[in-house]
Amino acid sequence: MITQANIILTTLNSRYMHTAFGLRYLYANLDELQDQAVIKEFTIQERPLNIVEKILLLKPKIIGFSVYIWNIEEITEVVKIIKSISPKTAIVLGGPEVSHAPDSPDVVNFSDYIIEGAGEISFKHLCYQLLSKKRPLNKIIQGDTVPLQQLKLPYEFYTDEDIRNRLIYVEASRGCPFKCEFCLSSLDKTAKPFELSIFLAELDKLIQRGARNFKFIDRTFNLKISSSVVILEFFLERMTEDMYLHFEVIPDNMPKQLKQILTSFPKNSLQFEIGVQTFDPKIQSLISRKQNNEKTAENLAWLRNETGAYLHADLIFGLPSDTLENFAKSFDQLVSLNPHEIQLGILKRLRGAPINRHDDDYQMNYKDGAPYTILSTRDIDFFTMQRINRFARYWDLIANSGRFKHTVSLILGFDNNSNKKNNSSPFHRFLKLSDSLYTQAESTWKISLVRLYKLLYSVLINEFFIDEQVVLKHLQLDFDKSNQKGSLEHLLKKSKPRRKGVANKRQLNHIQ
Repeated sequence: MITQANIILTTLNSRYMHTAFGLRYLYANLDELQDQAVIKEFTIQERPLNIVEKILLLKPKIIGFSVYIWNIEEITEVVKIIKSISPKTAIVLGGPEVSHAPDSPDVVNFSDYIIEGAGEISFKHLCYQLLSKKRPLNKIIQGDTVPLQQLKLPYEFYTDEDIRNRLIYVEASRGCPFKCEFCLSSLDKTAKPFELSIFLAELDKLIQRGARNFKFIDRTFNLKISSSVVILEFFLERMTEDMYLHFEVIPDNMPKQLKQILTSFPKNSLQFEIGVQTFDPKIQSLISRKQNNEKTAENLAWLRNETGAYLHADLIFGLPSDTLENFAKSFDQLVSLNPHEIQLGILKRLRGAPINRHDDDYQMNYKDGAPYTILSTRDIDFFTMQRINRFARYWDLIANSGRFKHTVSLILGFDNNSNKKNNSSPFHRFLKLSDSLYTQAESTWKISLVRLYKLLYSVLINEFFIDEQVVLKHLQLDFDKSNQKGSLEHLLKKSKPRRKGVANKRQLNHIQ
């Protein structure tokens, strides 16, 4: 058990199943300083005081934090506490959330050094300086970008526990040649590949150690088709029943060579994250996004119908010049292509992203605190933005969860039994459902599955005017697959009486 480390590499992951890929890269490239360093990962659910205690028990001289939009608030609290208890400990920050001075979060004020951009080489040099008591004068250090072949790969530093219980992140290339302004990858000049044979040899070692769940973080996995095919062939030769591969793909680049190998993979062994974002060519031009919409639709339909891949497609609400009605068209088009999930993302202000140049012209008004979600634009008012935030949450609960597969068909109007009087588009039908659910539930959170069944039952009958037996039939089909106890009809009609004048459970423990 490690009792002391001069250097701690740390971050707060959003969930335990995630691993901090960047920390492993930093550790891999520390060279002889590795003996003085340790990786400590936490989650944003943990109490800051407990995190500080676990870090400071190791008596570090340097603490390096990896900072992202999802952990900035928690890391800020942790850093403040560390500096109040151990002010001489050097705090070094890196990651996209602190890499775009002067557009910097408050945590920068409590830190000693910031490494902007690539940190593998610069962090090592900074540690040498700090440990030899030669502190750099400049607080902000521009990260040194070196050829990928000069970097030591981090894969051996996934632990056995990581392999058993967590996602294994890998990258075959780094960077992105596209300039979509909402994405920080638009700042890259191009995409550069790692040496393929060396990369695959590292993956083979992971597989031999038992790794089966790989998430490629390449922004454009199918940019160079010949490399994509080699990687897919590598996995196909080693395919097991429990192997699962996640890729982010360009939706309009699916040549015959790639399609041919994709049809060879077993069902549900592949997941594709497909960034559609919008089907509107004017918005695409405004935000410098190149996308062949016809090819995108064609390839999505082909993937859905001809492969066993799980399709997770993204749309963004709140882009400059977009409107509610215009977004509805993109949503309806994507729904018609039937991906397994549609992630409805609300635009966020990423520090350094070129989309920020539109703030004045399109009156882009963002929330001050992380995750800096858009509040209103010139064309979308705050109340409409709130409606779509609720829409997105209910869509996750009902459609993306997969728990209401049959009922969703009824909601969207795809079922012949849907009331023809409510013959609006899928988007407007679900928006109506969302509004009605919120009116009844007054919340989008902490809604139990049983309560969701009751709410859907009520709204579909009383607001959509669908025959009760039709609603029951669809809900029953979904209920039968939910492993819920009891009878659906009993649950729908059962109402728990409210006890008046009775102490709550905690009080009863004391008075009984």
